[in-house]
Amino acid sequence: MKKQFLAGLILSACIQQSIAQSRTAVPFTQNWQFTKSDYSPKDSAVPHTWETVNLPHTWNNKDMQAGKDFYAGNGLYKKTLEIDPALQNKVAYLRFEGAGQVADLYVNNKFIGQHKGGYSAFIMDITAALKFGAENTILVKVNNEPRKDVIPINNNLFGIYGGIYRPVQLLIMDKLHISATDNASPGVYIRQQNVSAAGADITVTTKLTNRYDKAQTARLSTRIYTQKGELVQEIKNDIRVLPQGPQQFVQAVHISQPRLWNGLKDPHLYKVVVSLTGANGQVIDEVTQPLGIRKFEIKPGKGFYLNDQPYRLYGVCRHQDWWGYGSALENWQHAQDLETIREMGANSIRFAHYQQADYIYAKCDSIGFVVWAEVPFVNAVSGEEADNAKQQITELVKQQYNHPSIYTWGMHNEVYEKKPSDYVRALTAAMVDIAKTIDPDRYTVSTNGYGTMNRPENLQGDIQGMNRYYGWYEGHTPDLEQWVSGLEKNYPEHNVVLAEYGGDGNVFQHAEILPEVEYNGSFMPEERETRIHEIQWGIIAKHPYLVSSYLWNMFDFCAPMWSRGGVPARNMKGMVTFDRQIKKDVFYWYKANWSGEPVVYISDRRLVERKQAVTTVTVYDNIGTPVLTLNGKKLPAPKTGTTPVHYVFENVKLKKGKNVLVCTGVKDGKTYKDQVEWILQ
Repeated sequence: MKKQFLAGLILSACIQQSIAQSRTAVPFTQNWQFTKSDYSPKDSAVPHTWETVNLPHTWNNKDMQAGKDFYAGNGLYKKTLEIDPALQNKVAYLRFEGAGQVADLYVNNKFIGQHKGGYSAFIMDITAALKFGAENTILVKVNNEPRKDVIPINNNLFGIYGGIYRPVQLLIMDKLHISATDNASPGVYIRQQNVSAAGADITVTTKLTNRYDKAQTARLSTRIYTQKGELVQEIKNDIRVLPQGPQQFVQAVHISQPRLWNGLKDPHLYKVVVSLTGANGQVIDEVTQPLGIRKFEIKPGKGFYLNDQPYRLYGVCRHQDWWGYGSALENWQHAQDLETIREMGANSIRFAHYQQADYIYAKCDSIGFVVWAEVPFVNAVSGEEADNAKQQITELVKQQYNHPSIYTWGMHNEVYEKKPSDYVRALTAAMVDIAKTIDPDRYTVSTNGYGTMNRPENLQGDIQGMNRYYGWYEGHTPDLEQWVSGLEKNYPEHNVVLAEYGGDGNVFQHAEILPEVEYNGSFMPEERETRIHEIQWGIIAKHPYLVSSYLWNMFDFCAPMWSRGGVPARNMKGMVTFDRQIKKDVFYWYKANWSGEPVVYISDRRLVERKQAVTTVTVYDNIGTPVLTLNGKKLPAPKTGTTPVHYVFENVKLKKGKNVLVCTGVKDGKTYKDQVEWILQ
C-alpha cells in the first residue's frame, strides 16, 4: 500500500509535468526501511531485520548524546518505487541534502556513486538504472566512522551523526534542463556588483544540460520580481544548446534605485525566476532563486559596513543538533533556533563548523541575519583530507551562492602546522582560491585557536579569525583587553574577527564564590559563564576594530568524547540548554545589550540556596537605572558595571530564610518587573 501511494503520487506529479514539461520535484522522505548492517551487491539477498523510518533520520540521536559508546558504522536505507513508463524519455535524479558521512547509492542492485562528506548536498543520476513501469529498489549505505580522507576526521569537538538526516528529493526533468549536477547547486548563479542606493548591476549565469542527441533551441528567460510580486526586469534570449558538455549562458541587467536588503531592519528579497521554454511556448524547466541586493564591506580598523553604513555585528555560533533528535531536524526546529537567536538580539551567525541545512540559509535571508558559512576542516589534520576539503568548499560555495545573507566563506577552524611551507597553509590557500574563483565578491576567513597573527597557517583568507577563551582555557577573563589592544596597535590594517569566546556553565550547578577553573573538571557553575561574558562583552563593545565577534555557543551541544561539568558528552558553553528549555542568565545579558526589547532581569537567579549573608546582586536593565527592593525595602542605587545595561548592587544583606528581591524599571509609562526568591541557610 505504501509503495502504491508513492507510485500514485509520482504518477500524479508526472501528469502535471507532461502538461507543463517542467521539472517535477517529489519529496522522497517517507517509509524508508532501515537497518544497521553492511551491504554489497553480492550479498543483496542476505536477509536483514528492517524498521520503517521517515527522513530526516539518524541512528545516533540517543547513544551519541550519552557518551563515547555510540554506534559508528554502516546503516542501510531501502525504498521501492514505480515510475510511469510514459516518462522513460525523461531524466531522473536523487538529490540528498545531507547524509552522514559517506554515502553509497545503489539502484536495482547497481552501484550509482559515492559521496564523501556529511554536511553538503549531493545529487546522482539514476536514469540508466531505472525500470520504468516496474518496481525499483533504491538502497543507500551510509557510514559515519571517522576517516582520514573525509573532513571532519574525528568526533573530538562535535559528533558525526550517522544517517540520512536531511531531506531527499526525486527530480524528474526533460533531457534539456537547467543543470542540477553542478555540485548539487541550483544551476543558476546570481552576481551583484556596483551596489548602491542608486543602482545595482545584476548578472545571472545559467548552466544548461542537453541530453538529447541533437542540439536544441529554446528561449532562456530571466525575470526579476519584487517581494510583492511586481515584475522589475525581464531578459529573454533565444539560445541553441549543443548536445555535448554543460553550457552556460550569461544575462545582465541594471536595476535602478533598488530596495536594498538591509539586515534585520529591512531584509527585502527580490525573486529571480529563470525559465527555459520550447518553440511551443511551454515551460521546459524553471528555477527560482532569492536576490537580496546589498553591499558588504569591511574597513580595516572601523569594522563592518552594510550598504555603506556602519553595521556592528552581534554574533553567535550555532551547532545544528538537538537533545533527543541529534542532527535529524525538521524545519520547525531550525526556525525555532533562529527565532531564539533573534530574540536575544544577535544579527549575525557563524554556522559552525560545517554546512548547515538549505532551509537555514534561506530563512536567514528572509529574517536578515548576516551569515558566516564554513566547511568542517576542523580540530586535526591527517594529511589525507585535501581532496575532500577542496570538494566541500566547492559544494558549499556553489550550493549557497545565491543567499544574500552570507558575507564570508570559512576555510578551517583550529588546524595547525609548524612551518609556513607545511600542508595546512598550502591547502588553505587552495581552498581560498577555489572560493574566490567561484565567488570573487565575498570574503574568505580561516580561524585559529591562538591569539597571535604570525602563525604559519594564518593570513590565507581575507579575514583572520581567532578563538580566545581567556578565563577558561587560558589566562584571566580581563586579558581579552590586552589581546585586542595589541592587535589594534600592531595590525591596524588587518581584518580580524573574534571567532569564539566564552566558557561552560551548567544551569544545575552553582557557586557563590567561584572556585579555580578546571575546564576538564566536573563542576562548572553557571555563574562563572555569566561573569566571563559580562566582562568580555564589555571589552568587545569598546573595540570596533574587530570586524565581528561570535560568542560560543548559542546552544549547548553534543561533544561525544567529553565528560565535563558533571554531564557526559556535553559542551555547555551555550546561552540556552541543549533541550532548548532553559535560557541561561547570559542569554538575558546579551538580550539587554543587543536587543531593542525592554529587559529587566536579576542574574544568578538559580543560585537559590545561599550561605553568604552579604552578597552582590547583578541586574541587566536596558530601560534606565533599576529600582531594587529586598523584602519590600528599597536598596541604595547601584554601580554601573561593564556596559550601560549592567547594574551591580553591592553589600546586599540577606536575612535567614526566604528573601524576595524585586527589580522594577519604567519605560514609556509601562513598568517592567523581575522577581527572585533566595534562601539564606
